[in-house]
This record gives sequence, C-alpha cells and structure tokens, in this order.
Amino acid sequence: MRLTAQGLGKRYGDTAVFQGVDLCVEPGEFLAIVGESGVGKSSLLNCLAALDDWSEGRIVHGETDLGALNDSQRAHWRRAHLGFVFQAFHVLPHLDVAQNVGLPLLLLGRPDAARVQQMLDAVGLGGLGARLPAELSGGQLQRVAIARALVHRPALLLADEPTGNLDPATAAQVMDVLTQQVRDSGAALLLVTHSQAAAARADRVLLLTANGLRPT
Repeated sequence: MRLTAQGLGKRYGDTAVFQGVDLCVEPGEFLAIVGESGVGKSSLLNCLAALDDWSEGRIVHGETDLGALNDSQRAHWRRAHLGFVFQAFHVLPHLDVAQNVGLPLLLLGRPDAARVQQMLDAVGLGGLGARLPAELSGGQLQRVAIARALVHRPALLLADEPTGNLDPATAAQVMDVLTQQVRDSGAALLLVTHSQAAAARADRVLLLTANGLRPT
C-alpha cells in the first residue's frame, strides 16, 4: 500500500517543527530522508507512524486517512500495518530474544513460533532465541529490532537512525539485513538518517529543510 503525505506540518505554538512536507512512498520502495539535526526528521517519522499529532496536512496509507482515526484505531492500524525500528532498539529486557521478536504477533492474537524462528534465522540470530537482551551486542540487538518489526509482515517499515549507535562495520551489516529483508517482504521502507552510507542504499534520498522535502 502507498503512503502519502500532503502539505504536512507540525507546530509547537508559533514555532514550526517542519512544514510543507509532501511525499509518496510506493510498496517495495526504499526512501531515505536526511537533514541537519533539529530539522524535525524524527518528529516527521513519528507523525507518519501516527504516534504523534500533526498541525496541518494529510497522511494516507492505502485507503486509510490516518487523521480520521482515533487513538485506538491508530493503535490497531500500527499493529496491523506498521513496523518501526528505533535507534535505541527498545527491546524488553525481561523477555528473551524470541519473545521480543514474537511480541507483534502476540498483540495481534496470532502467535507463531515458526514465523519467529524464520525471522531469527533471516537476521542471523537463529541460535540465540533463548538469550536475554543483556547477553547481546548492539548489532545483535538491532537485528532483534529488525526481526520484530518485520515478523508480522507489515506493509510499511519506518526506521529512525537504526545505525546511529553502531560502529561502521556493524552498521553496514545491519543495513545489509534491513535492506534484504525489506526487498524480500515487499514492504515500503522509510529511513531517516544522518549516515551517508545508509542513505546511499536507498532508491531515493530526500532532504528535509525548514520549507519541506526536496531531492538531494
């Protein structure tokens, strides 16, 4: 399903976080958004995930106008259609790796141990399902986050600086996993990043400025 934003803007009082954002991400496309610190990249991603409210414009995913949904409906939309990869991993420390990856399926009421194992194998963590997050490296934790984001086969994947806490070699490995899994699943991927190496892998790169998005 296509994700579109039209005239999207967010303000705090009289201060614009971002404004005039128009974008379209097609199924199977990898779009990267770059820009200076403080320009609103993460805020934009949170709005596109319907995790935060926006001040103006529209966001439509497929036939669903996200602005017309209430909080409960937005939560159900995210569970069914969205995967999110965070810079800080956000794995649950008291759950083992397999339980962390399987959480989206559990929330949807369709637990599937075979699918969890399939995703662990796909991201190179096949033998680590019983380990706790504290036993893993940063690169392994980000692979857990990628597997969790994709386990329920979402149509849309959003990634917020997924390599920001990793050394260059590990970052490259994580981007290999992320891009391969997205290609295999056909999901649309929208990545915000400071990393030129990560952005270079995208089909398109857009620069977020005070006046909206433009090609780099």
